[in-house]
Amino acid sequence: MERIMTFPVWIDLGFVKLHPHAVFETLAYFIGFRVYLYTRSKDKIPIVQGMWVIVGAIMGAAVGSKLLYWFEDPRLTLENWNSYTYLMEGKTIVGGLLGGLIGVEWTKKRIGYSRSTGDDMALPLIVGMIIGRIGCFLTGLDDHTYGVATNWITGIDFGDGVLRHPTQLYEIAFLLLLGAFLFLWKRKGSLPDGAIFQLFMTGYLLFRFVIDFIKPTPHFYLGLNNIQLACIAGLIYYAVLLSKWLVRPQRSHRKEL
Repeated sequence: MERIMTFPVWIDLGFVKLHPHAVFETLAYFIGFRVYLYTRSKDKIPIVQGMWVIVGAIMGAAVGSKLLYWFEDPRLTLENWNSYTYLMEGKTIVGGLLGGLIGVEWTKKRIGYSRSTGDDMALPLIVGMIIGRIGCFLTGLDDHTYGVATNWITGIDFGDGVLRHPTQLYEIAFLLLLGAFLFLWKRKGSLPDGAIFQLFMTGYLLFRFVIDFIKPTPHFYLGLNNIQLACIAGLIYYAVLLSKWLVRPQRSHRKEL
C-alpha cells in the first residue's frame, strides 16, 4: 500500500506546528463540554448540582484512567513506580469512563441527588471520544493505540513499514453508528431515565472487549488484557441495570447513571 501520510501529522498554522494529540485532545474536552451544556436537560438538574456532577466525573475519570493504565503491565509499573514521567504519560478511555461513573455516583450521594444524569452525558462523550481518536490516529506509533499487523485492505503504515489495523478509525466508525442508534432509539421516547447512557456504556465496553484482541498490548490475564478485564466488570454491572428495564420496561430507574 502506498503511504500517503507521514506520522505524526503536525498541525501547521504557519507560524507554529502543533502536535495532533495535544490539539485534538484539547478540542475533545472543549467541544464535548460545550455539547453537554447545550444538550443537557435544563429542567432535570439545577446548574449548581450539575457542575458538581461534572467535577465528580472529571476527578473520577482522571483517577480511573491512570489506575487502569498502570495495570497494563504491572511488572513495568513496579519497576517505574518512582518515575513521574511513566506514571503520568498514559491513560485509558475505559478507565476514564468507569472511573467517571464511580465519581458521579459518589458525588450524587454527597449532594443528595438521586435522579439519573447519564443520558445527558452520552452524546457529549461520543463527540469528545471521536475527536480524541482523530488525534490518536494522526499521532501514529507514538500514541500506542494502533492495532496489530494485518493484511487487510484497511491496513495502514504508521511509519515503520508495517501495515497495522487502524483501530482508532474502527472506533470512530463504531461510535458514529452507536450515536446514530442511540439518537433513533431516544426519539421513540419510551426509554426510562438512564437507559441511553446504559446502552452507550454497554455498547462501547462490548466494542472495546472485542477490539482489544487485535491490539498489541500485553494480555497477561488468561489471554486478556487489563482493558478487557475492566470491560467485563463494567458489562456485568450494566447487564444488571439493563435487565431491570428490559424485562420490566414500565419501571423507570432514576437512580442509576
